Amino acid sequence: MGNMTTNPLQQLIIERIHREGPLPFAEYMRMALYEPGYGYYVTGAAKMGWEGDYFTSTDVSTLFANCIGRQLYAMWEKLKRPPAFLIVEEGAGRGHLAEGVQAWAQREAPDFLSVLDYRVEDIRSGQDVLRLSPPEGCSRGEDGGGTESPNPSVILSNELIDAFPVHIVEVRDGQLYEVYVDEQDGRLYEVLSEPSMPEVDGYLDAFKVPWQTFGDGWRAEINLDALRWMERTAQLVRKGFILTIDYGDKARDLYTRYRRRGTLTCYFQHQVSERPLARPGAQDITAHVNFTALMHEARRQGLRVSKFTTQREWLESLGIREELEQRRLQEFAEADTARATDRGQVALLRWHDLRQRAAVLTDPYGMGNFKVLILRR
Repeated sequence: MGNMTTNPLQQLIIERIHREGPLPFAEYMRMALYEPGYGYYVTGAAKMGWEGDYFTSTDVSTLFANCIGRQLYAMWEKLKRPPAFLIVEEGAGRGHLAEGVQAWAQREAPDFLSVLDYRVEDIRSGQDVLRLSPPEGCSRGEDGGGTESPNPSVILSNELIDAFPVHIVEVRDGQLYEVYVDEQDGRLYEVLSEPSMPEVDGYLDAFKVPWQTFGDGWRAEINLDALRWMERTAQLVRKGFILTIDYGDKARDLYTRYRRRGTLTCYFQHQVSERPLARPGAQDITAHVNFTALMHEARRQGLRVSKFTTQREWLESLGIREELEQRRLQEFAEADTARATDRGQVALLRWHDLRQRAAVLTDPYGMGNFKVLILRR
């Protein structure tokens, strides 16, 4: 059910339905999140962080940025230490990760810092992604005054793809229908109809999902923008890596008979809500990423899969535990040696806080279960 009071964005959506008829859910979601001037991601104040509707790994800790720094350094070495190393982070939000990586490089890898060119692009929807040319102003003086932009060595995204608009399909009587958004008396509601395009209709079959056997009412999300994003991103990397972190799974683990209502989730002030049609523009809407689809598309573009793992395993492989221990000895020694003093108590609290943040990042039932995909050309 929609809600009675209409906000300005809801009014725009209703007008569009009056002009065009019911909208595929993906179009509704695109407007709810990205409509210029109204959408959730394009209106002013950041919605992330402790005060907002959700937070990301970079809000949780510098430990995360330090691991990313070590990962990027390893990629630089694998590429035989090129003299200019352009990193483009897509969907960078507030740019905290960029700051964290540069701070890490300054402390730990000055040789790397001197070649590092870290750019952020706050891309928000798959449509934006398609319109983007290679990063602005990429030509550097050293090209011999070149007009030629260097291509990124690494394109990085952290929790970007989960917020691309998705189509939703539902099984009824052994047939696949698509969810559309319609309106009556100022309320938005769902209707089922034929799939809006062949790519939606054939998507689950392409991943051998036996949806016919899953019974009436079974739902799934289909993210076509993710494929377009991968296609475009792959074309920007001539020699280098794509590193993408998000929550999701391989197709066979994502589209199962037990996950009957799909994975679409809304966040409003840190509360999970199941009403995507309520408060358009005022809440975040996300869905799990089909990593099999990303890998298929990447291979089609000539990239190879270098790593696919969980955030927990990836952070552990990059030394998050060792860093924690090292910081305990260096920064928080007073927690042990001077526990009875005020300084010792403060050190102890700060140490517990840092350890707690590391636990959040690696929690197998939370952020630790995010997936990390590294592709290479």
